[in-house]
Amino acid sequence: MQALIDTSVPILTVLLLAAVGMDLTWRDFVRLRRQPALVIAGLVGPVVFLPPIAVALAWVFRPPPEVLAALLLVAACPIGGISNTYSYLARASPALSVTLTGLSCLLAGVTIPFLGRMFAAMSPDLSLSLPIPALLVQLLLLLTLPIALGMWVRQRRTDLAVAYQPLLQRLSFVGVALVLLLIVLDDPRAFFGGLSTIVPLVAAFVVCSTAAGWATAAVITADPRDRFTLAVEFGTRNLGVAMAIAVTLLGRVEFARVAYTYFLTEMPLMLIAVALFRRQRRGVIVPAA
Repeated sequence: MQALIDTSVPILTVLLLAAVGMDLTWRDFVRLRRQPALVIAGLVGPVVFLPPIAVALAWVFRPPPEVLAALLLVAACPIGGISNTYSYLARASPALSVTLTGLSCLLAGVTIPFLGRMFAAMSPDLSLSLPIPALLVQLLLLLTLPIALGMWVRQRRTDLAVAYQPLLQRLSFVGVALVLLLIVLDDPRAFFGGLSTIVPLVAAFVVCSTAAGWATAAVITADPRDRFTLAVEFGTRNLGVAMAIAVTLLGRVEFARVAYTYFLTEMPLMLIAVALFRRQRRGVIVPAA
């Protein structure tokens, strides 16, 4: 089963990120000129705020070092593609969500090694266990190239990208779900035994990260749709990337179990946030974008 996990994780990650690239066009970069402060906050804010939030919560919850290291890995990962769905369901700013998701994944080959060096400086237990130059090269190959390939297909064969991107994304999500199931089945006792420790920590992290995103956006914009979108972008992490780094680059399946628990905890919390936001906005006339 371990060999199947090791083989399927990088393949699924490449497919998932290629789908992200196929959804990202050069027009999305124009938003950097139209809303530079909002986009920069959405890209830089998680890098600045999420790791300290994880460390602060670890001081409160006192998890084992490997759980904190896994949570920091999740915090260092780019924005998850499912954030686009949350933004769409909330009738917030899906276009902004797509832009931030794509650019965040594109920059992850640089931001993750940067944060990895910071974690290693904090404590040897939190090190990503790979030389930073090697990690940088591997992440550029694993993350940046698939997104660039997806963007190239979108630019050269727009009809093909529009037709197959949704299917590729759905297949990738299903594949990730199946691999996550394999990770759980690889050691069910370890997964279920750690839930009582991990779930409260992860739930607090999701709530605090989302609140940090809303507060950051509140400084920049008065539009509640953009505020909600930025809040979701802070709280949603890319599970596929976290799983790929944990299993493929670090050889730490236990980190992938924490990432899976994060996803199972994040989804209901985000759906509750979506429902509350829509209820609050019900009856409000929203001008056309």
